[in-house]
Amino acid sequence: MTAKDLRAVVAAAVLLAAGACASWGFNVEDDETGAKEGHVMGDEQAAAAWLEGFVGRYRPLYKDSALAWWNASITGRDEDYKKRLDLDMQMDRLFADRESFAALKKWRDGGKIAEPLLRRQVEILYLAHLAKQVNTKLLDRMTELANQVDQIFNTFRPEIGGKKHTENEVRKILRESTKNPEVEAAWKAYQAVGKFVEPKLRELVKLRNESAREVGFANFHALQLATQEFDGGELLSLFDQLDRDTAGVFKSLKVEVDEAMAKRFGVGAADLRPWNYQDLFFQEAPRIYPVDLDRFYKDRKIDEIGKKFYDGIGLGVGDILARSDLYEKPGKSPHAFCADMDREGDVRTLQNLVPNEQWMGTLLHELGHGVYSKYIDRSLPYVLRDSAHIFATEGVAMFFGRQSKDAAWLQDNLGIPEADVKPVADSAGRMLRLEQIIFSRWTQVMLRFEKAMYEDPGQDLNKLWWNLKARYQLLAPDPGRSEPDYAAKIHIVSVPVYYHNYMLGELFASQLYAKIGAVRSVKAGEPLRLSRDKVVGAFFKEKVFAPGMAKPWREFVEAATGEPLSARAFAGQFIQGNEK
Repeated sequence: MTAKDLRAVVAAAVLLAAGACASWGFNVEDDETGAKEGHVMGDEQAAAAWLEGFVGRYRPLYKDSALAWWNASITGRDEDYKKRLDLDMQMDRLFADRESFAALKKWRDGGKIAEPLLRRQVEILYLAHLAKQVNTKLLDRMTELANQVDQIFNTFRPEIGGKKHTENEVRKILRESTKNPEVEAAWKAYQAVGKFVEPKLRELVKLRNESAREVGFANFHALQLATQEFDGGELLSLFDQLDRDTAGVFKSLKVEVDEAMAKRFGVGAADLRPWNYQDLFFQEAPRIYPVDLDRFYKDRKIDEIGKKFYDGIGLGVGDILARSDLYEKPGKSPHAFCADMDREGDVRTLQNLVPNEQWMGTLLHELGHGVYSKYIDRSLPYVLRDSAHIFATEGVAMFFGRQSKDAAWLQDNLGIPEADVKPVADSAGRMLRLEQIIFSRWTQVMLRFEKAMYEDPGQDLNKLWWNLKARYQLLAPDPGRSEPDYAAKIHIVSVPVYYHNYMLGELFASQLYAKIGAVRSVKAGEPLRLSRDKVVGAFFKEKVFAPGMAKPWREFVEAATGEPLSARAFAGQFIQGNEK
């Protein structure tokens, strides 16, 4: 994962775990005649009583599960992964309870729960249960496989020339080397993880589809979209529009990129291959503009920079950083994530910090997740103490993660004189734009690959992978290579049918940017200076964080930004008016 998508597998699991519940030993009966403990109980009373019992049992299991995931990610030890697996299976048992699901379905479909927060909890828990209404052996096997795959990714170290390397070291080679054989070896060494993962992924896809069919869906992709409250057609239409918006400008930018990379490696543009683009998946922007942002972060404590910034806008992160694990060590996951461990204030982040721009962006990103979790209204019911949607917390994280490339932010937070920042401002802005357009094309690959994989898992998945990368990223594959490169992308295996939320998060981030610009009366063309502006922090606390999951995501987005989720603000920020 990169500064763009270094989102925790643990966080995804915690999101999924949010709806776990259990049978509390009552029978679901018609609310006009049903009785419990000798008195008639309507839907609202029955649901409220059930929820009270649910939270009493679910809360400690949620915390134990999150802690086990954290410990496994920190140590990589077999015993920690075993404990995590045991707790994951306990969570599955709660999700899978058929009596609870029947009750939730009755309350959800009956239309007799008027109280908004109670109705919302029932909806969330119903969707969380839906995917788990399959036989226990199937659930256990899927959980076991997912656990095994996570351990493979977390402990895998690419081998180059007989020496094992960390992911940071591989990325450094791709980013800095000008030797074609060296970057090819580094890229292929990382992609080799796919060979270990691919057999387990194949089995997982089969089992996931089987589980989806058991609950009435054509395949796992369709089921997952439903549980995320998406309409599949609506989502695809949005991505089709984004494709049309970005295809032309991406084609033009890709020519720039190819010219720079061909010159860098001394080859013709037609001879460029995936390892020539300074990133494992061409999801990050190659450094083609005359700006070296890393020099601004060299020899600095970027955790202190991040703390100073967030504290300055009234979103304190000192307690989050104090609980966190920030630097590389053996056995530790090489990625980054932020997790709300208990929905009561224990928020922490795992990092592998290096003093460069990528990790500054990553820290700002993950702390964006962190402040979202920290400032959710704790008076909300326990079930609703989560982000309004996956893409909402991603959008907040991306909003803040973008700042590491912002010239005004560099000046305000690193104390760099304007004279030193001004020469890089234009290049930094162009770099951010390039990054956004490239990422939007990459997310097209991810969405469409997963959709097609679950619809037809028997097809040649590597061919599908590279056909999509050729279409949307304009990449030429290595003609002599036939490896399961798709399985090297951790999200496909461990956080399935999730990636579209990153792009929706970018759209939401741009809407937040436009909204805050309007709140602060920023004129067109002027930079939006966030630092030391507590109005910005107050806006996020009140309009974005505090509501939690109290509203469906469509209502939440419109209430927070003043308009429905769309690509309009993103296009205005990164496409319209920016064409050459």
